[in-house]
This record gives sequence, C-alpha cells and structure tokens, in this order.
Amino acid sequence: MPTPLMPKATAVWLIEKTSLTFDQVAEFVGMHPLEVQAIADGEVAQGIVGYDPIANGQLTREEIVRAEADPNHRLVMLESTLPQPKIRGKGARYTPVAKRNDRPDGIAWLLRNYPALTDAQIAKLLGTTKETIAKVRDRSHWNAANIKPRDPVILGLCTQSDLNALVTSIGGQLAPTAVPEDDAA
Repeated sequence: MPTPLMPKATAVWLIEKTSLTFDQVAEFVGMHPLEVQAIADGEVAQGIVGYDPIANGQLTREEIVRAEADPNHRLVMLESTLPQPKIRGKGARYTPVAKRNDRPDGIAWLLRNYPALTDAQIAKLLGTTKETIAKVRDRSHWNAANIKPRDPVILGLCTQSDLNALVTSIGGQLAPTAVPEDDAA
C-alpha cells in the first residue's frame, strides 16, 4: 500500500484534526501504533507542522468520516491524478580516471572487429563521444601512435552481455571477425 507524502506530518494532522484510532492512523501513514501514540502524547514530532491529506488529494473528508464512525475501517489513499514520472534508464556512463586512457583502444577494437556498428552505438556502449570515435577512426587522435585495439570487455569499459546484445541487434556474429595480422591496420 502506498504511504502518504510526508507520513509523520500527516500523522500529526490526523491526530490533531480527527478522532481516528491510533491503529487507523498508523496503518495509513505506515508507522507503528506506539509511534503514533507517542506523537499524540507529545513525545515525538513536537516541531512538525501537520500536513493536510485532504487539501493535498491523498484522502477525502468522506473517507475520514467513514473511518471515524467505524474503528475497523481502514483509510484508503486516493489515486493520484498527477502523471507518474518516467523511470529513467541508464544515464551517462562513468568511466574511472584510470580507465579513460583505455577507451580509444576499445573504440579501435570495435571499429576493426564490428565495422557495422554506428558511432552512436559505440558511443553509448563505451560512454564516449562521436568526436572521439571519429578521431580514432581517421587516426587523428592525439595519442593515435599508441592506440592498440583491445577488447573493451577485458578493459572493463562494458559488459559482455551489453556487447553481445549490441552485436546481435545489428545482425552480426557474436565472435569478432578474424582479421589476418598482415591486413590489420
């Protein structure tokens, strides 16, 4: 069961403004009945201002009247009419400072072994920018002389399952294509 926005403040308001039992208030706000009783006795939440659940659309006056008349009735929170926030997916990927120099190596490995991957897919997988990928591709990266294509999974830049999912999404093979040593650039 969802709890109100500010449980203690809501409990303070319900105790001060209604004749609900401690059990009813405790169940509605998700607290223990003894804690609600301590609020009523003034031992807890002395400085907390009550939060009106009616004015904030969490309860109706009719629901409170019904619960005051029947001590066995449990308060039911109203469904919110506000749109729920969208669950955010994985955000920008953080790469520790120690692994940032390995990123161009992982980019070079992906470009060599999976040329069908787009820059956007590589950028999302490794948490890099399209500009960096372009510089590695055309060998204008500031450290181009020292870039050695290495598996980004082994470098810890991505997980094997993320790489497999990306490669299968483009219809490629899971194992990298074998490039003869003399053809490798």
